[in-house]
Amino acid sequence: MHYLKDTDLTPAQIKQVLALSAEVKKYPARFASRLKNKTVALLFEKASLRTKFTLQIGVAEMGGYSVLNDGRIPDREPIGDIARNLERWTDIIVARVYAHSTLEELKNYSKVPVVNALSDLYHPCQVLADMLTLEEHFGSLRGLKLAFVGDGNNVANSLMLTCASLGLHFRIATPKGYEANPKVIKEAQNLNKKSKGTLLVTNNIENAVRGADVIYTDTWVSMGQEKEADTRRRIFAPYKVTEQMFKLANRGTVFMHCLPKHPNEEVTEDIFESKRSLVFEQAENRLHTIKALLNFLVNGA
Repeated sequence: MHYLKDTDLTPAQIKQVLALSAEVKKYPARFASRLKNKTVALLFEKASLRTKFTLQIGVAEMGGYSVLNDGRIPDREPIGDIARNLERWTDIIVARVYAHSTLEELKNYSKVPVVNALSDLYHPCQVLADMLTLEEHFGSLRGLKLAFVGDGNNVANSLMLTCASLGLHFRIATPKGYEANPKVIKEAQNLNKKSKGTLLVTNNIENAVRGADVIYTDTWVSMGQEKEADTRRRIFAPYKVTEQMFKLANRGTVFMHCLPKHPNEEVTEDIFESKRSLVFEQAENRLHTIKALLNFLVNGA
């Protein structure tokens, strides 16, 4: 199977991967040979710290090999040709790309699993780590109220889908014109009918954060949007996460950010560095969840 978006895993499979992640974290030695004699292709069009390091470390810790290729994927040869080469040499393809369509084309040609390590539409590997972090902190995911404040981007899309799959209550507040993808919103609404989760899409920050258990934000200027930086900083300035937002949220509310963050832009430094911040727990859990996911896709358990 392939993992291009969060809903490529059923709710039961997401829970299985999260349980496996917790086991990987607690008993890493048990997984030391799970990728023995396996090779993982890493295709990275975009710069990376957490994704690149955790993938390479994770594959090595499970006894496998990883081969990294940086640069735009279709520059030298067609994507379909790349996929049909890699499927003959490797056991799984992990790609971090600009356009989600690149992943779709890799999937269409590849007989081995293709994993989305980030695209313009989704960031499912990040959200697996987020869910593990919340599960560790709160003890359970079901019923949590998660407020996302900022840009309706790939991380917001993935959070929306995963929260809907698992029965969380997701609120997203964005400036007008920067809402999440309408198709993703509709898909999440349909998922909520089964999971009993809820979705609020708004431009009003107070409506999103009031009573929240989690306040989550992301960078305002993603890779490839540098020409829009000044405009985005001006438009998003009112959406900066501040102490005032936490006064509207629940007692014990935590802060999350997938990183990298821009100093004193999308969140105040006091909140980012406070005890309520789980950002480095999220980063740590990228390692454990990617190990669990690769193991699940290659070995099935």
